[in-house]
Amino acid sequence: MDGLGGLLIIDKAGGMTSHDVVSRCRRLLRTKKIGHAGTLDPMATGVLVLGVDRATKLLGLLAPTSKAYRATIRLGQATSTDDAEGEVVATTPAGHVTDSDIAARIAESTGDIDQVPATVSAIKVNGERAYARHRAGEDVRLPARPVTVSRFDVLARRDVGDFVDLDVSIECSSGTYVRALARDLGAALTVGGHLTGLRRTRVGSFTLDEARTLDELASAAESGRQLLSLDMDRAVRTAFVCRDIDDAQAEDLRNGRWLEPVGISGVYAAVDPAGQAIALVRESGRRAASVMVVRPATR
Repeated sequence: MDGLGGLLIIDKAGGMTSHDVVSRCRRLLRTKKIGHAGTLDPMATGVLVLGVDRATKLLGLLAPTSKAYRATIRLGQATSTDDAEGEVVATTPAGHVTDSDIAARIAESTGDIDQVPATVSAIKVNGERAYARHRAGEDVRLPARPVTVSRFDVLARRDVGDFVDLDVSIECSSGTYVRALARDLGAALTVGGHLTGLRRTRVGSFTLDEARTLDELASAAESGRQLLSLDMDRAVRTAFVCRDIDDAQAEDLRNGRWLEPVGISGVYAAVDPAGQAIALVRESGRRAASVMVVRPATR
């Protein structure tokens, strides 16, 4: 690698933590500079975005992007963790719940909502993760926070004894807990609910189409093939709106100077005539200033 690194798009298997994936990739790529843009629970599978070398600095800027999931929600049973890994705390027959009841309650959980995160989330409470406090027996109460659920569709319904299993498709803002959506849907229907399956299909612009399993990555490493899913330039051009700049403007950004704004909102990429990403930029007032210089003058 050229030291700039890039992104790995991993299709995480169930039963692994996100840290397990990072550790395995550090060994395969022989570098300690790997981080992830948002965790996946051990039960969950699907898209996990990793940054390698200098691309680790992209991860905080990728975190606010929207995400998409396929999930299975079981109505009729509530658990201590809002998913199948927790202890069952209540069981209520749900077979009487109609499709129209479900649709009405899902509509209430769509759009801009205030959501109480799952008790076993990684949110810090007085410096300690909520899940650690929960496991220590503490009664953890997290405040609601605003999230956006732009899609919450039922794909299939299966009646399993007294339970109702729903396969759903969800698109939401970063920070949304799908487990909490399952919990709240069950509570709104007065039968309880929890998540039995979760697969993340998209993080921002990155989908399962670009993702590889760890076994596939290991096979590529053994055969000497390219390990990065996207090099730094492709990663930046894929994840951000791009602004074409000339060589003089590129030199300004490389040396910490700012450019004239052009009316692009949010963080965007400044790309030179050779197609190289020079910096990630945000406009404020009369300045378009770097929030990350991809290729500083010292490189």
